[in-house]
Amino acid sequence: MSDFRAVIVDVDGTVVLGDDPIPGAPDGVQRLRDAGLDLLFLSNNPTKRREQYVGRLTPLGIDVDPDRTLTAASVTGEYLADEHPDDDLFVIGSPGLLDGLRDRGLNVDATPAEADVVLGSMDRSFDYGTMTRAMWALDDGTTFLGTDPDMTIPTAERAEPGTGAILHALGGVTDRQPDRILGKPSRTAADAALDRLGVPAEDVLVIGDRLDTDIELGRRAGMTTAVVLSGITDRSDIDEAESTPDHILPSIADVDELL
Repeated sequence: MSDFRAVIVDVDGTVVLGDDPIPGAPDGVQRLRDAGLDLLFLSNNPTKRREQYVGRLTPLGIDVDPDRTLTAASVTGEYLADEHPDDDLFVIGSPGLLDGLRDRGLNVDATPAEADVVLGSMDRSFDYGTMTRAMWALDDGTTFLGTDPDMTIPTAERAEPGTGAILHALGGVTDRQPDRILGKPSRTAADAALDRLGVPAEDVLVIGDRLDTDIELGRRAGMTTAVVLSGITDRSDIDEAESTPDHILPSIADVDELL
């Protein structure tokens, strides 16, 4: 049995790369469950709703409980429904993000002149026109939010630009930084995860491939952290980092070292 009671597991770069499982990842996830840990997947991918992870991961041999799955999109949706339920939102994001926000009854179709909130997220159709409209929407009284800070995302072949790239573009033309980032490593994301797990932070292990999001989320919240070298981070990144993880694993397949 493990000394931990629960584990938060990242998805992209930790259990999958693109559409393929990382070698040994399904067995690693199962060993966490066999050790008696309550497992929650927490992804900074803002393009997919949590229900989509069932269809994405189950065929790969990774069992997923929708009630134990959070994404930057779902954390963002919960926050907006609580804090900005009646506001007009100007949203830069994927169809999956937009559909999820609409399902919560949120208005995501505001014009720049109408916008109370600008939400920036990963959008593969992002272009000069979108940036211009967002710049117009971000006047002094408009709240500026981001789903997540990830500059890049890991794929099976090579990294691609993520939400952070779009937020930096908007920040560059408006001389503003987001008022709040809602995905990892924010307190908003940590609280959402701990609320579902129902255990204290000191009893939780976080496993992920990013120092600035997965590991930083755990460090800020007082969780034990383990970085895997199967995604974005390599050993040189760890050597140069200001804050280091508690543990380093080649991949989640080697989780027995922690158990």
